[in-house]
Amino acid sequence: MQLIVVESPTKAKTLSRFLGPAFKIEASMGHIRDLPKSKLGVNIDKGFEPEYVIDKTKAKIIKLLRDEAQKADEIILATDPDREGEAIAFHVKYVIEQKLKNKRFDRIVFHEITKAAIESALKQPGQIDKNLFEAQQSRRVLDRLVGYKLSPLLWRKVRRGLSAGRVQSVAVRLIVEREEEIKAFKPQEYWEIKARLKKQPQEFEVWLSKLNNKTIKIVTADEAGVVGKELDQAQYRVGEVLQKEVARQPYPPFITSSLQRAAANRLGWSAKKTMREAQQLYEKGLITYHRTDSVNLAKEAVDKVRQFIDSTYGKQYVPQKPHWYSRQSKMVQGAHEAIRPTDVVRLTVDVKSAEKLYQLIWQRFVACQMTAVVLRRTIVKVTADCGSKQYELKTNGESVVFDGWLKVNPKGVVVNGQVLPVLVKADKLELVKIDKEQKFTQPPARYSEASLIKVLEDKGIGRPSTYAPIISTILSRKYVEKKEKSLYPTVVGTAVTQFLLKYFPKVMDYDFTAEMEGDLDLIASGKKQRQNVLEKFYKGFDKRVEEALEKGQRQKIEVEKTGRKCPQCQKGDEVIRMGRFGQFLSCSLFPECKYTANYRQVVEGVKCPECDGEVVIKKTKRGKQFFGCANYPKCKWASWNNPKKAK
Repeated sequence: MQLIVVESPTKAKTLSRFLGPAFKIEASMGHIRDLPKSKLGVNIDKGFEPEYVIDKTKAKIIKLLRDEAQKADEIILATDPDREGEAIAFHVKYVIEQKLKNKRFDRIVFHEITKAAIESALKQPGQIDKNLFEAQQSRRVLDRLVGYKLSPLLWRKVRRGLSAGRVQSVAVRLIVEREEEIKAFKPQEYWEIKARLKKQPQEFEVWLSKLNNKTIKIVTADEAGVVGKELDQAQYRVGEVLQKEVARQPYPPFITSSLQRAAANRLGWSAKKTMREAQQLYEKGLITYHRTDSVNLAKEAVDKVRQFIDSTYGKQYVPQKPHWYSRQSKMVQGAHEAIRPTDVVRLTVDVKSAEKLYQLIWQRFVACQMTAVVLRRTIVKVTADCGSKQYELKTNGESVVFDGWLKVNPKGVVVNGQVLPVLVKADKLELVKIDKEQKFTQPPARYSEASLIKVLEDKGIGRPSTYAPIISTILSRKYVEKKEKSLYPTVVGTAVTQFLLKYFPKVMDYDFTAEMEGDLDLIASGKKQRQNVLEKFYKGFDKRVEEALEKGQRQKIEVEKTGRKCPQCQKGDEVIRMGRFGQFLSCSLFPECKYTANYRQVVEGVKCPECDGEVVIKKTKRGKQFFGCANYPKCKWASWNNPKKAK
């Protein structure tokens, strides 16, 4: 009998569908050994050797694995094909070998849970990849050193109960700095002027762009008024009509980061939810492994999808040659595949919660092997003759000539512009009206989960398996809060960032963090040694911690005033503070005055649609913001959407 060990019961169940009675399949239920929670657990003097302990909650599972291993002729470690999976395999082997000597262990790796992939893997068993395990171990030790050393410091210098993370703190810095950019931004006034013209019987709009062949920018109401009057009296004719066909090639198949961004934008899902549902799809054998930064595709999968496109949509949708994709990053794990369905003929899945995600993955995969979308782009330049002045106004229109990959992904291209009448150079046009609109330049947008993942990826911070945990952690620690898909730093997150930047600029540096990620990748490929990388990081770090502990000034957490006096002492101001469970009201003279009260954030100008009470902003147990009636529980009206914006 052969014992196969995987991580989860779902994966075990899927494997059992393909394998016969000669195989016994058991799940480790994730990691079974880790660093201790009550101490550092890293022996710095002995080459940063980790001191692993067995998870007490896994005692029954370990006994089961040992009992089954005792009966088995061979133990096959079939955990996920990444660093975490390699670490789980290593620790499973370790706990079994403690009791059972001379047992044969093999490691198999597969990137999709299908019969063909499992049978192929079983024919080519290998051993645990020590380099991958060392890379995971190095990340775990690095994160423990930062968390264990910095967290007590934050307790003393900022506030009790705080903690720090090597990559999470850098992610918070991004959000804090974006908020500072927004606060420092000074909007600049400008005016947009457009003319509504007619060529019988159709009307269309053009926008002012030039005056006497020079780009024009209107920044005051007076300037807009003068230009508007002149355009009102001008004679209009078509100056130039440019037409060309543009091919839009399909997007590459999904990798982890692009899947998370697409799910956020299209489905409104958090990165955490996306990865949870993708895990389900993978373990049920419906998609390939979902933690990947490679856009590679297996030749067999490409051949099959091309046949599917031909038989379903027609030969005109199959390109002459397959599309092969590549990424320029040096850190891409090229041995992996992109995320795709394991069987392209399967159009739907029976996993209700993940069905929409499967549809995204299926559409993207099929579309990536289809012909290009062909658009006809028309640019029209209109001349407005005002005697000594000649204005130029422009517009453009687009139409789909051939839908190509839009056949399966109709939302893949936004067709810009408007439907234009047939226009020829020198055509005279009739003015319908002139519109002037005052506008202001906008500050940079706050990060959403999707845009934060994009910038983390661009800066080389984090890897496919870490994006979702990074965002989940900074939200749960209340360093960041999510309001209508945008990420805002809390006063605590801002204070922690300011303190860490002051005393640990190297740890908070973007390039240094990216370099450390690169070093972990080099450990995984066997090009660097774990001890050297950890020494490089730790050099000077411990000394900085001691200096900050002795000489560092306490970081003040800013508070927001409500504009009212403290109702208890009538001396201090009532302020809004951030606690472990969110915001609350307090006195500015704390600890002299111990006044506290619940904080209710009222949405101004909106009444409850059911009882006419006030609408307040609330949060779920997981910290997600929603809107509810202040008269709860008498009135149970609630909404995820801001009623003020909806109104």
